[in-house]
Amino acid sequence: MRARRAISGLAILIAGAPLATAFAQDHKHLGVATCATSVCHGKLAPQPNKNVNLNEYRVWLNEDRHARAFRTLDSAQSREIAAKLGLGNARAAKICLDCHADNVPAARRGPKFQVTDGIGCEACHGGAEKWIETHAAASAKHADNVARGMYPSEQPLARARLCVSCHVGTRDRFATHAIMGAGHPRLRFELNVFSNNQPAHYVVDQDYVARKGRIEGANLWVTGQIESARRGLELLQSALLQPPGAFPELAFYDCHACHHPLKDRRWTAKRAGPSVSPGAVRLQKPHLVMLRAMAEALGSPALAKELTDGTNALVRAGQSDAAAVKAAAGALLVTVKKLDPWARRSFTRAEVAKIRRTLVAYAANDLASDYVAAEQVALGAESLSYALDDFGSVKSGLDALFKAVESDSTFSPARFADVAKSVQARF
Repeated sequence: MRARRAISGLAILIAGAPLATAFAQDHKHLGVATCATSVCHGKLAPQPNKNVNLNEYRVWLNEDRHARAFRTLDSAQSREIAAKLGLGNARAAKICLDCHADNVPAARRGPKFQVTDGIGCEACHGGAEKWIETHAAASAKHADNVARGMYPSEQPLARARLCVSCHVGTRDRFATHAIMGAGHPRLRFELNVFSNNQPAHYVVDQDYVARKGRIEGANLWVTGQIESARRGLELLQSALLQPPGAFPELAFYDCHACHHPLKDRRWTAKRAGPSVSPGAVRLQKPHLVMLRAMAEALGSPALAKELTDGTNALVRAGQSDAAAVKAAAGALLVTVKKLDPWARRSFTRAEVAKIRRTLVAYAANDLASDYVAAEQVALGAESLSYALDDFGSVKSGLDALFKAVESDSTFSPARFADVAKSVQARF
């Protein structure tokens, strides 16, 4: 499979504490060594005539960034961040381990578990205590494994919830403005790109589909956008507030509304939204913009208007106080939940093509040309092109979009809108 492009500087914060959902149970994590033997998933090469490759450990160890997550804490940059935050050793600080290791409590660590393994098998597949023996049986069914605590990452919504719990955050672990101020890269995430840019340790063949099903076309991109938007709105209603709770944590705001050269005058009324004055810091809204474009493309004008009005109200609330933000986020979350059926449906080729055209049109019309929205347009347009299997015919247009967002330090919203306008007809 061809890898999706990552925007230059696209930081992948590898986080691993398991997500507490109906799927994730409080079972022990037995450690990577439990899966790594040559009679299990530690084969040197894929094995023929098996329903799994049995070299999954090797793929993870040699190619997967999750395996390097803990080692990242040894870097000079990590040591500098820890020192600035007064954390001492980054390899021992909970705030670091919660995102760079499978940092389950001591009571849930089996005898072979090592936190130094980073983001190991069970960070994504769930604690193996109850299914480690039975999942290898000839009679084992995937549903039985899930019932024993295996996480169903083959389901789009389940995967989205697991991934955003790390790459967007939770109430208990979150890349705050202080952490980024100390030197941590800004977080950004697109589920389909991130899923496809990690080396696959499975093959979606006839046997896989029979056991687990298939994620169709654009569904993973759509589901990722819905869940990322939902998680952001949930976090805005949490205790992640600046002391003494007067306004939301600064990491929720658009970094580039402040962090750009003063001579680069970026504000426009259309991009900022109604009643948002020049110079105001603005809450980030990239995934909400993507959802609005989807609603418009899928012939739901009332829903598109509801998303637009709700997003504008949220951005305005971000200019006042935490109570207003919580109320606006709660109201908008009700609207976003109406999109849940999209996470469980298939999309026709015509629908996917129209969503892609609408994304590029939004960018061309200055509705998605803030940097955080622009990068989602570029990533989304590429993901949808793979779903349409017409990547070759639109590659030049995609190249232009990616070129325009390759660096946030040189990014220009006006130039991005012009680029989108120039390539619009190619989509």
